[in-house]
Amino acid sequence: MIFIDNRQNKVEVTEEFEDIVKKVIQHALIVEKVEVPCEVSVIFIDSDTIRNINRENRNIDKVTDVLSFPMLDYPEGKVFKETYLNYEFKECDMDSGNLVLGDIALSLEKAKEQSIEFGHSFLRETCYLTVHSVLHLLGYDHMAENEKKIMRDREEKILKEFNFDL
Repeated sequence: MIFIDNRQNKVEVTEEFEDIVKKVIQHALIVEKVEVPCEVSVIFIDSDTIRNINRENRNIDKVTDVLSFPMLDYPEGKVFKETYLNYEFKECDMDSGNLVLGDIALSLEKAKEQSIEFGHSFLRETCYLTVHSVLHLLGYDHMAENEKKIMRDREEKILKEFNFDL
């Protein structure tokens, strides 16, 4: 299940736009071999709100584009598809029979700015940020250079298959 909550009014959000975001999440989950019923929540917010969340949760007082809040703990250097068969889900990991992967907070205002800066569509930027965040929910990271390459390769593969080339 994918839940979307639009809590901003700076960028128009249509039903079609929400459907595409849901579809790119579903596609990313399929590519990443998430074969269990699961749940992802997405909240669309503005730049002021994401700055506040970033400050409260990461002690970084600046606007960012997307924040991920994974609910599962993965072994060091491992991602969902490498661990879920051996992972013992706890009651707190589940909601109505669905595995709760986590939450995504996405500043549509920042995504709009970045789409202009990078010279591509707002929809493409939003899909990229969504895939990036889903990968974080699945245990990917980009702090070390080797992790960054792996994550970028996964993003590129998922978006390319979804008809959004990087």
